[in-house]
Amino acid sequence: MNVNQSAPPVPPFGQPQPVYLGHHQSSYGGQPGPTTAPTSYGAYNGPVPGYQQTPPPGVSRAPPSSGAPPASTAQGPCGQTAYGQFGQGDVQNGPSSTVQMQRLPGYQPFGSAILAPVVSQPAVLQPYGPPPTSAQVTAQLAGMQISGTVAPASPPSGLGYGPPTSLASASGSFPNSGLYGSYPQGQAPPLGQAQGHPGTQPPQRSVPLQASSFTPPASGGPRMPSMTGPPLPGQSFGGPPVSQPNHVSSPAPQALPPGTQMTGPPGPPLPPMHSSQQPGYQLQQNGSFGPTRGPQSNYGSPYPGAATFGSQPGPPQPLPPKRLDPDAIPSPQLNELPPQQKTRHRIDPDAIPSPIQVIEDDRNNRGSEPFVTGVRGQVPPLVTTNFLVKDQGNASPRYIRCTSYNIPCTSDMAKQAQVPLAAVIKPLARLPPEEASPYVVDHGESGPLRCNRCKAYMCPFMQFVEGGRRFQCCFCSCINDVPPQYFQHLDHTGKRVDAYDRPELSLGSYEFLATVDYCKNNKFPSPPAFIFMIDVSYNAIRSGLVRLLCEELKSLLDFLPSLLDQIPEMFADTRETETVFAPVIQAGMEALKAAECAGKLFLFHTSLPIAEAPGKLKNRDDRKLINTDKEKTLFQPQTGAYQTLAKECVAQGCCVDLFLFPNQYVDVATLSVVPQLTGGSVYKYACFQVENDQERFLSDLRRDVQKVVGFDAVMRVRTSTGIRAVDFFGAFYMNNTTDVELAGLDGDKTVTVEFKHDDRLNEENGALMQCALLYTSCAGQRRLRIHNLALNCCTQLADLYRNCETDTLINYMAKFAYRGVLSSPVKTVRDTLITQCAQILACYRKNCASPSSAGQLILPECMKLLPVYLNCVLKSDVLQPGAEVTTDDRAYVRQLVTSMDVAETNVFFYPRLLPLTKSPIENTTEPPAVRASEERLSNGDIYLLENGLNLFLWVGASVQQGVVQSLFGVSSFSQITSGLSVLPVLDNLLSKKVQGLIDSLRAQRSRYMKLIVVKQEDKLETLFKHFLVEDKSLSGGASYVDFLCHMHKEIRQLLS
Repeated sequence: MNVNQSAPPVPPFGQPQPVYLGHHQSSYGGQPGPTTAPTSYGAYNGPVPGYQQTPPPGVSRAPPSSGAPPASTAQGPCGQTAYGQFGQGDVQNGPSSTVQMQRLPGYQPFGSAILAPVVSQPAVLQPYGPPPTSAQVTAQLAGMQISGTVAPASPPSGLGYGPPTSLASASGSFPNSGLYGSYPQGQAPPLGQAQGHPGTQPPQRSVPLQASSFTPPASGGPRMPSMTGPPLPGQSFGGPPVSQPNHVSSPAPQALPPGTQMTGPPGPPLPPMHSSQQPGYQLQQNGSFGPTRGPQSNYGSPYPGAATFGSQPGPPQPLPPKRLDPDAIPSPQLNELPPQQKTRHRIDPDAIPSPIQVIEDDRNNRGSEPFVTGVRGQVPPLVTTNFLVKDQGNASPRYIRCTSYNIPCTSDMAKQAQVPLAAVIKPLARLPPEEASPYVVDHGESGPLRCNRCKAYMCPFMQFVEGGRRFQCCFCSCINDVPPQYFQHLDHTGKRVDAYDRPELSLGSYEFLATVDYCKNNKFPSPPAFIFMIDVSYNAIRSGLVRLLCEELKSLLDFLPSLLDQIPEMFADTRETETVFAPVIQAGMEALKAAECAGKLFLFHTSLPIAEAPGKLKNRDDRKLINTDKEKTLFQPQTGAYQTLAKECVAQGCCVDLFLFPNQYVDVATLSVVPQLTGGSVYKYACFQVENDQERFLSDLRRDVQKVVGFDAVMRVRTSTGIRAVDFFGAFYMNNTTDVELAGLDGDKTVTVEFKHDDRLNEENGALMQCALLYTSCAGQRRLRIHNLALNCCTQLADLYRNCETDTLINYMAKFAYRGVLSSPVKTVRDTLITQCAQILACYRKNCASPSSAGQLILPECMKLLPVYLNCVLKSDVLQPGAEVTTDDRAYVRQLVTSMDVAETNVFFYPRLLPLTKSPIENTTEPPAVRASEERLSNGDIYLLENGLNLFLWVGASVQQGVVQSLFGVSSFSQITSGLSVLPVLDNLLSKKVQGLIDSLRAQRSRYMKLIVVKQEDKLETLFKHFLVEDKSLSGGASYVDFLCHMHKEIRQLLS
């Protein structure tokens, strides 16, 4: 069935709409609301008032369409279809204007990022025995280059901070606290999670297609022959090179027509050679854009996007059958090398894909135009790009993001590509002020219109037939009668004449008011209740937590002030140290049951519950289990009692939010079971001290209390014929294979859904998904929120790879791995991730890329950041903990990531590193980020690093005295207090700029980020460097360059 639809212009939504108390959006049609007079509305996504007015002159709207847009007739070089002003990146990520994106023809060439290493010696990684020398590793990619024209690097503009610290030089013990907790001032916290930002696709420019974010090789010196034969005994080469610290990004490249010979980089003259480089070992380029032919059908035309640079490598060496862990690749310090080898055969980090450049390119290309959702299968801008969304029939990417917007038509094709087909759904996502909340539709006592067979709700893709008396379901093709009260005539195109008066017929996201049939016991619910449950044991009283909490609750609650004054006095002299946990939750749930309402429990707890009571736990913290087959038990709950309790809470609609204040092991893996299964949250403040942690705790509490929450919720994802939802990830409970049950769901939580084929898909019709969430609002209103999304289907693997979204892919892979540690050894989970990534890239190389030497690493343009982001996941504390990471920290991070959205995992796995003193003080905009590597640090600057949970201010030892005075109020670097968590408020431009930036970053995140000031060469610097994720980590994680080498070996092994 073809669900293509044409649509009239802008909806006037002209019907008078009654207003419901406590909600800004009005309902539609049906019975009037309970309170105020009808209010008129403006055109969708405009100002909410004025809803009844006609559309402004000249404004028209594209129809929501699930069909293929018309193919362009413009012809480019070689007879291939041209895309006007849009290059490959625009095709991949959707149009950068309101013009509808053209459907990609199967034979359209696409950009590839090609790394052409010189493999002039055997480089076989043996599964056992001594690891390969650094010479063997770095020589593999010594000639690495990216396809396309490249721009010259900036000359050195400052003194570099130096090479990464070796394992031997890193030391320091950080007792009594966890990474994500709070640390007493001046006390160094333990090593923690190196977190950051899963990958993103860059914009791809016009033909010829190219990766545009890489610095070119220098070519000023004479060309030297590449190294042949194995290294001499004792000979070794350094790890990642010391790069120019102030280089942030390279200029945008210029596009060349196919066939242009590349004899050197275009543009301005090259900067002087770095003094540490030798002429013979600079990257050379001597390839050309020549006609080549891909192995896949419909790819026989010349291939402008697959340029080859560097000398041709020799035949590929056979690889061993077993994998060597990439973290076993040595990365010695430069001072360990012989003098003559320190500067040879280095891989320039500027010559490999840069996450920062990809993000900046997408912001520049796609941040200025609104993202219009009227065309099927558009890839949205990256989550790091600020953009507005105009809903024209598909749900906003703020609600749903997919790993690929072009689904393989067959299961065999999906298995061949190994790209997970998944969607990250955030049903109650918060929207920016410029975008309207979903409109509320009231169909009265009859309730929302649904398909009789599959129970899908009315949406823009339903097709009305027989003059409007019936409609055909777009999910199951069932023909349904239209109720008399819903009947409307069709226009000459087959659409209802009132389609744009009804949100459910024209928008991708909307809400229905539910009838009593959608309520428990056929009774409308009461407004939800909040219950605060405070631990008053000795530790809680001594730390000042109880008094602080009671004072704060007085400002949040309008009643019980006298009781809140009495609680700290009532327990001031307690000596009780043992606590209970499960009975407290049981009591709160029984209170909600007695009140016959849903609600939320706020639990404030300090220690392991060891008192004789149900749910008693024992201390099972055993670090000896790490890296053994029994390591998985550290992530599993030690008793099934809490899962039983959680099931009872879900049935009652009782959501649990847990605030932990531990001084030692509390078994987060077990205590977090109830919050996890009820849709709640866990907050952890290790070694809580009022003077240091008050602001962070109170800010988190205020946000949590004020969140918009849906209670007693049930979510179901329906799909069109051919695919089905098979797996779910997140904080929820499932009693069957289809319904996701949530006692509570807030605007920060996501549910990740994986899809599998159960039949062949039709390329013409595409694929549809509908997410339906039934919930009780904070006002006690029962509602249904609906999100619809149409995706393309493809018969060519190239179309799949061209429309992937790396950010969402990393989000899914991290959640898949973090769930895997519950049942499998961590090493098995890590190997599974590496294998899957290698299979994805090897399939692309085999089926989509032009024929080339096995010595070249070829990456899909939209997946060229997959290796760096996957390496960040592999180096995370859950999968590779450092010596100082506690068991509780790992369990805390594991449950935290499970319900993160794409933007949060983005910055969590690849942190943002912002230089504060490079731009003029008068410039108050957010400075451009630099790559998360120690090489990017200059000891004369100050940097701010954030990953959504932590905020570090790194101060170089050579920062100007005036800057130190302006920011810290002291006269010299030595007087700055290391570990400082609050900057002084000073009356100068720099202080106001930094304070404003910190406030801005905190406002973007769902949790308050506590600031930690780190001085260069201070003991806290070891913790800070843990977040520089492109470097080799102290826990043994591979550097970006080393992991890229390893991934290349894996791909070659699969292809051989």
